[in-house]
Amino acid sequence: MSELKQIKTALISVYHKDGLNEILRELNDNGVEFLSTGGTRHFIEEEGYACQAVEDVTTYPSILGGRVKTLHPKIFGGILCRRELEGDMAQIAQYDIKPIDLVIVDLYPFEETVASGASEQDIIEKIDIGGISLIRAAAKNFKDVVIISGRDQYAAFCEVLKNGKAETTLAQRRQWACEAFNRTNHYDTAIWKYFDETAE
Repeated sequence: MSELKQIKTALISVYHKDGLNEILRELNDNGVEFLSTGGTRHFIEEEGYACQAVEDVTTYPSILGGRVKTLHPKIFGGILCRRELEGDMAQIAQYDIKPIDLVIVDLYPFEETVASGASEQDIIEKIDIGGISLIRAAAKNFKDVVIISGRDQYAAFCEVLKNGKAETTLAQRRQWACEAFNRTNHYDTAIWKYFDETAE
């Protein structure tokens, strides 16, 4: 199994879009196909790039006020399939699932919403479900998938793209996975802290 992996398809769904344009340019220049949701898809298209809608892949629209967008086997199968296992690859072919090599996702600003003094309803809606699931799935499958889990990683990732023609090493993917799990741990801890401190 080669440690070098080339990015061919990227799933991008971010709350914060600043700094994303340079990454999009580098990915596009290397022939990477984009897959996205809602506001991020519109942003990508406004930058001048073709982007497939997640709902066209899943055949389901965003439902429940946006609570469910990416939670579907066509998305998670594409992220979690192990490229070196014939069985996994045969199954995704059977179910017409396309591999996803890069996931760029950040999380709803839960801590910032709590700090703003927002209502409990608004705070609850900033508990990310799909995003954190995508991050964990991509990080779990770091042998095949790149996970960029926050805009603080954009600059370093962009340099990798410039130097490597949309290729990443196993060490790079593992490091980003490590950072992703640290981020999800911090996020869940913040949620637990909010519920613990506001318990009646």
